[in-house]
Amino acid sequence: MNKLIVVSNRTAAATGLRAGGLAVAVSDALQKSGGTWIGWSGEVVDERPRGVSVIRDEGVQYILSDLSQEEFDGYYLQFANRMIWPDFHYRVDLAHYDNDTFEIYRAVNQRFAEIVAQEATPGDLVWVHDYHFLLMGDALRQAGWDGPTGYFLHIPFPSPELFRALPQHNRIARSLSYFDVIGFQSERDAANFHRYMIEECAAVDLGDGRLRAFGRTFSARAYPIGIDPVTIEKAAESELARAATEKISRFLGGGRSLVIGVDRMDYSKGLPERFEAVGQLFDQFEQVRGKVSFTQIAPPSRSMVEEYKNLRKELDRLAGRINGDYGDLDWIPIRYLARAYQRDELAGLFRVADVALVTPLRDGMNLVAKEYVAAQDPEDPGVLVLSEFAGAAEQMTEALIINPHDRGQVAEAIYRALTMSLTERKDRWQALSETVKAQDISWWSDRFLTDLRACGLPAATAVAS
Repeated sequence: MNKLIVVSNRTAAATGLRAGGLAVAVSDALQKSGGTWIGWSGEVVDERPRGVSVIRDEGVQYILSDLSQEEFDGYYLQFANRMIWPDFHYRVDLAHYDNDTFEIYRAVNQRFAEIVAQEATPGDLVWVHDYHFLLMGDALRQAGWDGPTGYFLHIPFPSPELFRALPQHNRIARSLSYFDVIGFQSERDAANFHRYMIEECAAVDLGDGRLRAFGRTFSARAYPIGIDPVTIEKAAESELARAATEKISRFLGGGRSLVIGVDRMDYSKGLPERFEAVGQLFDQFEQVRGKVSFTQIAPPSRSMVEEYKNLRKELDRLAGRINGDYGDLDWIPIRYLARAYQRDELAGLFRVADVALVTPLRDGMNLVAKEYVAAQDPEDPGVLVLSEFAGAAEQMTEALIINPHDRGQVAEAIYRALTMSLTERKDRWQALSETVKAQDISWWSDRFLTDLRACGLPAATAVAS
């Protein structure tokens, strides 16, 4: 078996995070093939050339490259996170379109592609991840790599109308066509991409997810990412989990229900709308006042970007107003924690939470929804309230599906969840749990890599497989 080469902006070695879904799936696949993971070291340096380090850990080789300050600003902060991220999350009003940073983004993609091409040998598979490397397909071919190459987008792919707002949309689409397999989180995302390619690039739909455009044939399908449910189940019963639940139990007091939200502090997560819906819950349903507490965990992200600073100010304002309007001497309606917690602590909180609010305005998948289900007590499960605009909604239809822009509907869904019978809660959880277990992280990576390996087989063999 030839090796797998994975490319992503951050790697498990650079972040130290080995427990996340992507890290688990990718590390497992890399260990099986003695593969290589290539990405940013996390270091920003002034000098050129940037340093490149090679380390080995648990059978995986990591090739990590520094970024210059110019690259970090142009490729990462500006083009990736102030152009692509808002555009792909349907927030073109927050996008800062800049042609100069595109050239920096392109150059970084080309530089990492050359690292890949130097490492790859005939028979290898290359698997590129996420919006930081939209131009990697073309860059790899220019660097001389012509083997099987796949791409997976972890965030949403926007409607054609929004994608066209990017001045470089055609260049990006052409580069994507150089991948053999393109994966999206949801059928909606895959359909958006197909529609754009057909309308804008005169692509021919060959059926079964395959397209012909720019002189190449490639597939573009949905591969919804999963989690490792067994790991989450164990985490929910760990010492750290028990300690976290004891702490929050002291805050709740006897007999109060817990509603929880866990999200990065990002404008795509719909946090202000969620806070307002919780406020409406207390306004509309007086019987829950003093009996229900909402805890939102929202560790800050991209704090150097102005939009994120403004979001934090807005959440601070809303939490203060709602607590001032509805709180009492012995009860705080909203507990808002702008800090990160360990996975085991979160799993413990999920297990004791009566309701989880996963209400993004737009999300590629949202694994919190799946982790909440995996952490539940089968004898007394909680209820998931889930945005229709999260990729997870396509698989998790037994959740209470809501429109996050409709705060009245969200408030009513929370109340319904809080008053739902044990029988209905068990039925909904059982169906959700079966989906989460069947379509787990290994199922996701195996499906994608099976399709990618078929690209490297002779035509007759690929058809037979």
